[in-house]
This record gives sequence, C-alpha cells and structure tokens, in this order.
Amino acid sequence: MPNIKVIIPAYNEAESIVKVINDIPKIVNEIIVVNNNSTDGTKEHAKKAGATVLTEKNRGYGNACLKGLDYIANQKNKPNIIVFLDGDYSDFPEELTKLTAPIIENDIDFVIGARIKNLREPGSMTTPQIFGNWLATNLMKLFFGATFTDLGPFRAIKYNKLLMLNMVDKTYGWTVEMQLKALKQKLTYTEIPVNYRNRIGISKVSGTIKGSIFAGVKILSWIFKYSIKK
Repeated sequence: MPNIKVIIPAYNEAESIVKVINDIPKIVNEIIVVNNNSTDGTKEHAKKAGATVLTEKNRGYGNACLKGLDYIANQKNKPNIIVFLDGDYSDFPEELTKLTAPIIENDIDFVIGARIKNLREPGSMTTPQIFGNWLATNLMKLFFGATFTDLGPFRAIKYNKLLMLNMVDKTYGWTVEMQLKALKQKLTYTEIPVNYRNRIGISKVSGTIKGSIFAGVKILSWIFKYSIKK
C-alpha cells in the first residue's frame, strides 16, 4: 500500500475535528491537523484523537496547507499521496479510498472530490458558492480546456507532483491555484463524485459576506492571471 498522509487545515473546529479524524480510513499513515490559530479546543481534541497537530499562527487556508507540507518535507520517509480535506465534517472522510483509487489503480496524478448536486445535502453549499464554482470551472474550461466541475477541498494528489506545482497561495486561492498549475504542468486528473453535508459550526468563508467576496476575488484573480500567462 502507498504511504498516504492527510492534511486538515483547522480553525476553531473543536466540535467537529474528532469526527473527521475518526472517520478517516485506516489505510492512512498519518493525519496532520494544522491548527490555524484556533481559540477553542481544536488542538487538544485533535491530539487526543491521535492526529499529529501543528500550529500555524498566520491565518489563511493556504498558510495552513503550506505548514503541513513544510512538516512533511522534513520527514525521512516521504508519502506517495497527499489528501486534503476540511475539518468541519462537511466532507465524508470515509470516501478517501474513492479519491485515492484512481491514483493507486490507474496512475492518475490528481483527483478532485466533486460535490455534485444529487450528493449534496440541502443547504450544504450557499448560492454564492454554487455560482462561484460554476463560474470558476467554466472559465477554466474556456481558457484552458479543463473538465473540472468543482473546486472541492477534498482532493488527493501524488506527493511528487504536488511539489512540482510550487504552491504559494496563503489564503482562499489555494484550491484553484492547485487546479490551474495542474493544468499548466499537464498532470493527469479526474473527478470523483463525493457526498457533502452541512458543516458543523459557521463557515469562515461562505458564512460571511467579507469572506465570500474575498474568496471570489482571489479565485478569479488566479484564473485571469493564468489566462494571461497562457
């Protein structure tokens, strides 16, 4: 079996983080929770549940992911596959095996968990989120011929291919940056339909007007930046 590590950025997810950790399949070699300056018991709950817990004081989804990757870079035994998922229990962690299967069985480089309509719990994605995903993926289709339908945070990628992408975004543009750079590097990719439910707690992005606007601006700026570079 390949060496699989999971990175979970987490900001104030004390109510949900243990559920997420407990539902991750046993094939995973290490679960890394990056405590992104939480003010609740996220760190303590994650440690008690058996995860490796890192602390990233600089707020931002990308900052947390980069912290996890810095930690892995200093390990002797590098993973074959990295899986990213959220700490709010909106993803179904047990579906990790579905996301890693195309990599293990078919040598695909990159897999997105697509939150398709008939597998989404009512209310789990806001109207701005649904529209933003539609707009971003259609712009990627227009500019780059991509077949993505979602910017879903639940994703799996070969570790060596992820390093090639040289990820830099520190906030909300992390997911779209990965997809755009995967296209530029001509990685093989696919989408796997995944279930999606209402998160536990309030979203730090879609749950606020400021967060939604900032996320939208970051996503579109990455797309237009790469369309100019093409």
